[in-house]
Amino acid sequence: MTIDQLIDILKVSLPEGLTSLQEMILRSSWDGKTYALMASETNYVKEYLSRAASELWSTLSDFWEEPIGKNNLRLVFESRPLTKAQRQLLEQFQCQTLISVLEFPGAPVGLDSKLYIERPPIETLAYEEITKPGSIIRIKAPWKMGKTSLLLRIINQAESHHYSTVNIDFQQAEKTIFSSVDKFFRWFSRNISWKLKIPPNLGDYWDEDMGSKVSCTIYFEAYLLQQIETNLVLGLNEVNRLFEYPDIAEEFFSLLRSWYEQAKSNNTWKKLRLVLTYSTEIYIPLNINQSPFNVGLPLKLPAFDAEQVLSLALRHGLDWTPTQTKQLMAMVGGHPFLVRLGLYYLCRGELTLKQLLQEAVTETGIYSSHLRRILAVLQADPQLEKAFKQVIYADQPIKLASVVTYKLDSMGIVTLKGDSVAHSCELYRVYFRNQLLD
Repeated sequence: MTIDQLIDILKVSLPEGLTSLQEMILRSSWDGKTYALMASETNYVKEYLSRAASELWSTLSDFWEEPIGKNNLRLVFESRPLTKAQRQLLEQFQCQTLISVLEFPGAPVGLDSKLYIERPPIETLAYEEITKPGSIIRIKAPWKMGKTSLLLRIINQAESHHYSTVNIDFQQAEKTIFSSVDKFFRWFSRNISWKLKIPPNLGDYWDEDMGSKVSCTIYFEAYLLQQIETNLVLGLNEVNRLFEYPDIAEEFFSLLRSWYEQAKSNNTWKKLRLVLTYSTEIYIPLNINQSPFNVGLPLKLPAFDAEQVLSLALRHGLDWTPTQTKQLMAMVGGHPFLVRLGLYYLCRGELTLKQLLQEAVTETGIYSSHLRRILAVLQADPQLEKAFKQVIYADQPIKLASVVTYKLDSMGIVTLKGDSVAHSCELYRVYFRNQLLD
């Protein structure tokens, strides 16, 4: 039995639970600390701690029906295995505790969440790359695969090195921002200024005769990067939004590439590190020497494997084996959002796994909102709809036009197999066969 397990059992079993003071006494006594050391590490007086501890040992001795004290606490419990009843009690307690703080899946996984699943060696590579002068990290994955969650952790890692950081999400930009190249570059520069808490000063550096791209570069090099003493990590989330505006995309992406090249010889630009996230391959024409998508560190987020899904299930307090993992993955694959959504409802006890799987492809199932969102996108684009029909009715992977393939891939509803595509999971195949009727 560990000290954590002992404390959780007491929290559930004692009539009045455990106070924070009692928990501190237990943990400190387990570690062999004296009352004097406990007092020096807290705001409590030694005598008060001794009295509180005496009452605690008396309570524990009555509860366990054997003498329990500071000197034998660890000796008594560390070698004692959990009984079946105690294991069940802990599972119930942990599940109830998790349910009380469990957030509905969909938003990025918080930095303090136990539900973030690493996909080695991606995190290690990213954390190493962000320390390199002038680096670019490119994170590619379909909708809801964890791009933003990883970006948040890269930014957090950068902040642990005392770097300045800015996170720009292009999905939040109003449509009017993309009405002209100049307006976009001004919005981009001003936005970063405010996020760095540096007063915007575009008037002194913007020159119509020089053009927006050069003006933006001058603004960064002569003003923004001079105002900060640390390195700057710039997170650019969902840059694929710019693919809808080819003129802006061509100018902006060539600008990022020029900054990357300048960092090879310019100390000011060495301070800048870029992290780009996007949902699809680049299907707009970009000069190979002016694109940021063929330099730096490319990271493609894969689906979860069976071991990762099982780990996530256990973190939800579910007593799963590989059998249940296989059953869930047979329906939704290893798609992080689809897996988490299923585990969310299972953890809360609102569904059994059997019910979840039976209802998954129906309009009353837990995936209905997600499926209807994809359906609306497909029906709004006849070319996409027609192409995906071909995919779900095919017995083997098929070839599609490149742009269509990239768009379907960005939605996460197909998997790429060489030059061909196939449906990414059974959920999509069955649901859309029922919805996309001829």
